[in-house]
Amino acid sequence: MANITSLRCRECSREYPVQAINVCEYCFGPLEVVYDYEAIRKVASRQRIERGPFSMWRYADFLPADYNPRIDINAGFTPLVRCYNLAKQLGLKELWIKNDSVNPSYSFKDRVVAVASAKALELGFDTLACASTGNLACAVAAHAARAGIKSFVFIPSDLEAGKVLGAAIYGPTVVAIDGNYDDVNRLCSELAETYKWAFVNINVRPFYADGSKTLGYEVAEQLGWRAPVHAVVPAASGAMFTKIHRGLTEFADMGLIDGVPTQMHLAQARGCAPIATAFEEGRFVVKPVKPNSVAKSLAIGNPADGYYALKTIEASRGSGTVVDEDEVAAGMKLLAQTEGIFAETAGGVAISALVRLARSGRIKPDEPTVVYITGNGLKTPDPVAGVVKPLRIKPTVASFESAMAARVA
Repeated sequence: MANITSLRCRECSREYPVQAINVCEYCFGPLEVVYDYEAIRKVASRQRIERGPFSMWRYADFLPADYNPRIDINAGFTPLVRCYNLAKQLGLKELWIKNDSVNPSYSFKDRVVAVASAKALELGFDTLACASTGNLACAVAAHAARAGIKSFVFIPSDLEAGKVLGAAIYGPTVVAIDGNYDDVNRLCSELAETYKWAFVNINVRPFYADGSKTLGYEVAEQLGWRAPVHAVVPAASGAMFTKIHRGLTEFADMGLIDGVPTQMHLAQARGCAPIATAFEEGRFVVKPVKPNSVAKSLAIGNPADGYYALKTIEASRGSGTVVDEDEVAAGMKLLAQTEGIFAETAGGVAISALVRLARSGRIKPDEPTVVYITGNGLKTPDPVAGVVKPLRIKPTVASFESAMAARVA
């Protein structure tokens, strides 16, 4: 059984039973899972983890739901790639990419949905649903298909075509709403009061959010049981950012790694950067914005975990970086052309933030650094479509050599 005892309000600390609720009825603060760390401590070890499956479920002792093969699509334990070309270009000695673009539905959202859907089945739900900027819709639809249950995914109507198709192929009911993500989320919050569905990022959000802890666990294990000095993470709601740090901290508390020196660096694009802007302006109040960014997967104007992300930055001595909109595509191309990894726009944001941090001296050459790539570039190809410039030739050597000479000239 999962090593959890209750849910607790992150503001007033009132406790609630383990059920599908996400908001405190007294102060309206968000709820989070309370773990029985003494029980975890009795069983947790490096050896136990290493004997586990090659998926995020090797960390089942630290998760709020029991493993259920009915929903398992083998999410997690994605590659941690040592970057030599990009590191050399930026003057860094030890740079790594955590490549979550190769998850089954091609984003990190498979991690959070794996936990949320397992918990939903435990709690008796027969339908999964979500409000999504795209990647979450794909993950929810895929897990529901695997489990043989219904799914409803609610998305902004201007979502990238690749993400709409990436969700629709699994057979959910796709609901496109004329509005931005915050409008979609508001509607889903209302629907969750009426429809007895597991809205993964609403009524089962406390369990869902903790799936992101595995991004911290995996990096620590893959680095040889140590935490990096720097972590660069793209952010939308801010939940993944906080949970990565939480995962590293839990491993340290359990004695699995020696401390957490990790400075957490949050990255957002200028067209929707409420958390990073708050950091730059030295405040803990996150002012909502109207999203207008090419990085649509990060386009949450009123981030639910914005305050907690800022507290994580403070606790880790990290930073927040706003990158310009034209840097998003530049970051995507830089990563692809140096390391062979095609990231979506969120990855372009993270790489451009890395460039700024390295060139400013915020990340020093000898400090091990991990950049989190959270989604696949084939879902958002439009920003880099300009790279498609084939040589058009006749099927002759002379035509090829003429075209090459013209390109060089």
